[in-house]
Amino acid sequence: MQNYDCGNSEATTDSVTVSVSAKYLSNRSDPLRRRFLFSYIVAIANNGPQPVQLLTRRWLIRNGFGRLQVVEGVGVVGETPLIPPGGVHTYESFCPLDTDFGSMSGSYGMSTDDGRQFDAEIGTFSLYAPTAIQ
Repeated sequence: MQNYDCGNSEATTDSVTVSVSAKYLSNRSDPLRRRFLFSYIVAIANNGPQPVQLLTRRWLIRNGFGRLQVVEGVGVVGETPLIPPGGVHTYESFCPLDTDFGSMSGSYGMSTDDGRQFDAEIGTFSLYAPTAIQ
């Protein structure tokens, strides 16, 4: 069994670009039990002149029936990274769905060195198993 590319997005807010690449994990999914597991890699690039810190996350996760789940919290995978000018912070995480397709989007709460806060957009990307497009 293999993993399948299933969705990408890129969005820029102020000087922060958030890029996401998602995969369907066939070897860790169980379609008979309605468990579909997806991984996604996020790269957060600081294209601005001063450091930015990621403080919070807000994910909007929709399954194939349109049911919305909101996931909010501090940081990402236990970190609140400080990203220097020209720097990139990358991490990987996972999302289980009870349908073979859906989507994710959201935002990161960011703060600049001078205390300005803003929400960096996470553009919508698709999550789908190969069975969803047959």
